[in-house]
Amino acid sequence: MAERVAGPEIERLIQLLARLPGLGPRSARRVALHLIRKREELLGPLADAMQVARERIVVCSECGNVDTIDPCTICRDTARDRGTIIVVETVADLWALERAGAMRARYHVLGGTLSPLDGVGPDDLNIAALVRRVGENGVKEVILAVNATVDGQTTAHYITDVLSHADVKITRLAHGVPVGGELDYLDDGTLSAALRQRTTF
Repeated sequence: MAERVAGPEIERLIQLLARLPGLGPRSARRVALHLIRKREELLGPLADAMQVARERIVVCSECGNVDTIDPCTICRDTARDRGTIIVVETVADLWALERAGAMRARYHVLGGTLSPLDGVGPDDLNIAALVRRVGENGVKEVILAVNATVDGQTTAHYITDVLSHADVKITRLAHGVPVGGELDYLDDGTLSAALRQRTTF
């Protein structure tokens, strides 16, 4: 077993960093050393920002986005198209579409996809709230901007079924989004084109 080369506080920092997506143990050590070297410039301000985030960040009760206010900034934006809701799997997907800047609509974050193998059913996702929003707010179009994966498409079909009674147009992203692709990894141009070329589901 390798000997510990730093105190428990530094080891804990490395272990926590290693839990972040894209960071393994070696990368986490490099990041930890960089933060320690830049204590005044980075480590202190980062710790302060994380404390503020922990205290103030909330999940929007309307759409599921994360912000420091509820309803979130997007839901409060009166210039947005109130008749269109873009349904996404995660907040990361919402942010990716916002970066593309193709539409100024409202969003709805599902919190994942249906996945029977993983035990994720309709009650585990934010689907009931979507049905309620569509019924209450005069929504004319629901854009299913879910990932082009098996679980994503299963979720899209399920949502189409549960909204079949509503007087609403249901569309999906055009096939510019590659099969198996995830929205958060696509470039802005591809996302913009996919939204413009959406088709009826």
